[in-house]
Amino acid sequence: MEIQENIVNKVASSGLITLDLEAYYNQAERVVYDIKDNLFHGLMLREKDFREFIKTHDWSQYAGKNVAIICSADAIVPTWAYMLLSNRLSPHVYELVFGSLETLEAVLLSKALAKIDFNAYLNERVVVKGCADIDIPVFAYVEITRQLSKVAKSIMYGEPCSTVPIFKRKD
Repeated sequence: MEIQENIVNKVASSGLITLDLEAYYNQAERVVYDIKDNLFHGLMLREKDFREFIKTHDWSQYAGKNVAIICSADAIVPTWAYMLLSNRLSPHVYELVFGSLETLEAVLLSKALAKIDFNAYLNERVVVKGCADIDIPVFAYVEITRQLSKVAKSIMYGEPCSTVPIFKRKD
């Protein structure tokens, strides 16, 4: 007697849409530009020296990178110095921010998430993928939930085979 089993992929037939935040991750290298290296005796910025540096530095080395500008020294740096850096770096970099690498990540993901057409998720059951090969900041999960809550029928977190319910629209 032969027993025939039909294996049914319940996940595939569930109608769930998986949204993977990792797909929106900008892969370009992240670089910190620390203006402390331009300070005179680690204390102050001398305009003449800084302007010469700005003029002669090879800015092309930042081509296609994401750059965060900081000053890790306890020094007063005039706003115009950051403006000069921005002016020189902008033509070369993919993204430029004033702040930490965490700030840079937030800006990169915010811009990527802003490009999503959330109407594509109208009345859909969405699973926001929880496991990623890269570290997705919590703020991105908060933002994606905020946006999806406006249009989705339901939102879950995790993997389609094991989810945590987040939101369900009341009909």
